[in-house]
Amino acid sequence: GSYPQKNAEILSSQYGINLFLAGLLLTFAWAVHAVGISKSHLLSYLITLMLIQLLWMLWYLCRSCTQRRLIRDKDTHAGARWLKCGITLFAVITLILDSFKIGYYIDFSNCLSPTEGIFPVTHAVHTILQVYFLWCHAKDVIQSFKTLERFGVIHSVFTNLLLWTNGVLTESKHQLNEHKERLITLGFGNITIVLDDHAPQCNCTTTTLCSIFSQGIYYLYPFNIEYHILASTMLYVLWKNIGRKVEHHQQNKTPFKFHGITVGMIFGLMVLTSTIAIVVVYLIQIGGSKIKSELALTMFYLHAIFVLALMCTAGIVALLIYRLEDRSLDNSKNPARKLDAELLVGTAAGSWLLSWGSILAIICAQGHPKYTWYNLPYSVLVIIEKYIQNLFIIESIHREQEKVNDDIKTLRIVTISRGSTLSLTPLYKEIYNGRAARDSGDVPCLFKGSICGRENDGAGVAKEETSQDNSLVRHSASDFSFYSRNSVTNNKRRILKNIAAFLFLCNLSLWIPPAFGCRPEYDNGLEEIVFGFEPWIIVVNLAMPFSIFYRMHSAASLFEVNCKT
Repeated sequence: GSYPQKNAEILSSQYGINLFLAGLLLTFAWAVHAVGISKSHLLSYLITLMLIQLLWMLWYLCRSCTQRRLIRDKDTHAGARWLKCGITLFAVITLILDSFKIGYYIDFSNCLSPTEGIFPVTHAVHTILQVYFLWCHAKDVIQSFKTLERFGVIHSVFTNLLLWTNGVLTESKHQLNEHKERLITLGFGNITIVLDDHAPQCNCTTTTLCSIFSQGIYYLYPFNIEYHILASTMLYVLWKNIGRKVEHHQQNKTPFKFHGITVGMIFGLMVLTSTIAIVVVYLIQIGGSKIKSELALTMFYLHAIFVLALMCTAGIVALLIYRLEDRSLDNSKNPARKLDAELLVGTAAGSWLLSWGSILAIICAQGHPKYTWYNLPYSVLVIIEKYIQNLFIIESIHREQEKVNDDIKTLRIVTISRGSTLSLTPLYKEIYNGRAARDSGDVPCLFKGSICGRENDGAGVAKEETSQDNSLVRHSASDFSFYSRNSVTNNKRRILKNIAAFLFLCNLSLWIPPAFGCRPEYDNGLEEIVFGFEPWIIVVNLAMPFSIFYRMHSAASLFEVNCKT
């Protein structure tokens, strides 16, 4: 039975790859203004893919509705609630983006292709249904119609990847045009500036609205890009789970709590606030003059160096705490966890590539403006910080959670009065880690070697009082040792939660600058002199989307780490 299913997996993956490569080539042809290829051809292809996915999702939802009484296997690790909430937030902003595109098309309808109006409408419907689908079925382990479902899910995966690619390319072309316009302010006049203009060749009917729509679209693209890459990863996990044998075991719910992470949140919010301020100043100053641009770059590098140094320190402290703990790793099969680890390392390679390019440019360049020297420690810290953070996250998501022992009980001291009357008085309560003996008889014997509640004669009472005194002394020492160990464990756990919360906010902070146009890799200028303008721009445009996604994916993973710790 596994042979046909393996064939179905191979065939569906090859179908998805070919679907993606065809769309990728079409996207590239439009980007370079290939003869006979227009934007309407690319949008028509994307609309067709979205319509096919819509039909498949409707069929799956209808079939699930008719079989809702059947017990379905679920992957408890896939489709976490916080991940669904995150993708819903990005989807809402994507719908706003689609409404802006519809308004933009209406204002320029005289000279735009009808596909540019159909695309945002189709995309909005696709977004709404896909989010609903992921909320209801992201955890499904499909066991029927497996071959058909494999093709449907992989089609959805690569449709989202193509929509992500289209968004990345459109946003990158806009950033590149802005970069070309302000590059001359840094004194690099020898670089030929040719704008890659895809603007409509007609006048807008309402100038004010057109300006709002055209500018607003590019500020919303980062959220659209994150939405599609998150959707593709969730769908990929669904595809990997098709036909999988799931181990039925209860997973402990790990809700997010603000209690105990005040320090990490405060420092993280300080970093987030300062980063937003730096980005605003950077975008205002970078195109003004050469002096203002150099000051903006210097300010960015100094802030980034400080933040990255703090993140490296926090990551090292967390890893040292892990080395002091003796806890086994969970090596069970888990597609979602495996994908998380692979994405962390794979997408980190994008920023590593840019960092090594900057280091090489600094070493090989003949002239070095002052601000370029700050690029060296910045690039080195980017490499080290991602290395440490990846180790911390991957180890955290593979560590087994602490299990509560079945023998944990609330203990009470048995007080025996001199009148041979047995009474159970709750003098204090403690959580005892499994050394208590099992209950026996009508009255439980609380500790091995300690007093057991039973009626005795007068002589026996005196003997038991002596035994009780000795037992309480032993138990007091044992209790103190237990509470001491428990206090150390809780302190370590609190430190780790604060570190995870701090790194979570830091990664969100470092996602903001490149996502909203603060890209010193463009504006530094030194790399373009060493490598050449076009080769370096190609490297940046290929690596930057992965670097941006890394920060958002790291933030999502650190949120999960905080919940599990």
